[in-house]
Amino acid sequence: MIVILDNGHGKETKGKRSPVWPDGSQLLEWEFNRDIVSRVTTLMERAGLPCVKLVPEMSDVPLTERCRRANEIYDRNNGHCFLISIHSNAGGGSGIEVYTSRGETNADGIAFEIFNQLDEEFGDEWPMRADWADGDPDKEEDFYILSRTKCPAVLVELFFMDNKKDCRFILSEEGRQRCASAIYKAIRNLL
Repeated sequence: MIVILDNGHGKETKGKRSPVWPDGSQLLEWEFNRDIVSRVTTLMERAGLPCVKLVPEMSDVPLTERCRRANEIYDRNNGHCFLISIHSNAGGGSGIEVYTSRGETNADGIAFEIFNQLDEEFGDEWPMRADWADGDPDKEEDFYILSRTKCPAVLVELFFMDNKKDCRFILSEEGRQRCASAIYKAIRNLL
């Protein structure tokens, strides 16, 4: 089983950044996503677990190309893979969300494990923004990367970059390491 790690957005993607905080700091989502994927990749390589960075480039790779790459990996490995897309949220909230495509899918169990590990790591400190209407905590949307890949795919929104408390946390070394560690633990449990 190969884990495909997708870091959404690139340097030139418009928006996708926090406000500039009074101390001059700012979170750029493309950089955050790549840092978390790199940290998870390092943890997996140390443990001898197979993974692939879907987007090694710093530039924005279109969703059509990202899905093409994921589907090629799926075909090459006879379907023995799943995808995790890493993001940071915005829009006036706080906490963590985990998404799958609509309906009951093979991604639901993966999302459940990721949600549980993130809840274990952060649930006492931040909201775990869940949708239990269908019996599991993942939210369901027709995000392109979720609905156009052949493999089970999960999208994780790690905190809100436009929330000062959330953003300070994911700008920190501690915050980033805890995010990567929780995702790695979920992957290890799944494999």
